[in-house]
Amino acid sequence: MARYQNFFTQVQVRSDLYPGIPLPPGGIWARIGTGSFSHWLGKIGDAQVGPIYLGYLGVISIAFGIVAIEIIGLNMMASVNWSPIEFVRQLPWLALEPPKPEYGISIMPPLKEGGWWLMAGFFLTTSILLWWLRTYRRARALGMGTHVSWAFLAAIWLYLVLGFIRPLVMGQISEAVPFGIFPHLDWTNNFSITYGNLFYNPFHMLSIVFLYGSALLFAMHG
Repeated sequence: MARYQNFFTQVQVRSDLYPGIPLPPGGIWARIGTGSFSHWLGKIGDAQVGPIYLGYLGVISIAFGIVAIEIIGLNMMASVNWSPIEFVRQLPWLALEPPKPEYGISIMPPLKEGGWWLMAGFFLTTSILLWWLRTYRRARALGMGTHVSWAFLAAIWLYLVLGFIRPLVMGQISEAVPFGIFPHLDWTNNFSITYGNLFYNPFHMLSIVFLYGSALLFAMHG
């Protein structure tokens, strides 16, 4: 007889679609859709997807995120002369770079020399912060704990330190992380070479311990 397993389940237990915790009365936003089941998601956990609640914060966050991705993507396309084939082939190596060192912390460099990076960073940062605010407000409105929001904020803090606070303190926006797959890894490698091997840094070690430790605790918590 088949037995239910909660990891890589061979038998998926399903009930009626759950509409979610009742929303507070008087709201102008409702959940989108009625939900559905995903066989593949059911193999590792809850098979239900949706219904989805965005609210005005979620809608604005997604809109700002789309603008940021458009700016980054179109600049990468322009760097390969608008060739779709070259864009796909070179995508891991394409980048949108921050302003050059001579511009310091100027917020109005030429668009082709870092201006687009600043615009993309503004829209992306706004999108991320609005999404965090959405997660916090939804948890409070539904009477849930806010621990996931604070864990998310820890990752946002790293993003802000590397992309905004550290360059601002150093007086060089050029010290910020470029947008791109391999370029941002190259930045990490250069940072490690310049300031000492990160793997030997005790604070980096502690951050990794707390990162994976918190993930383990959240997984155990359920």
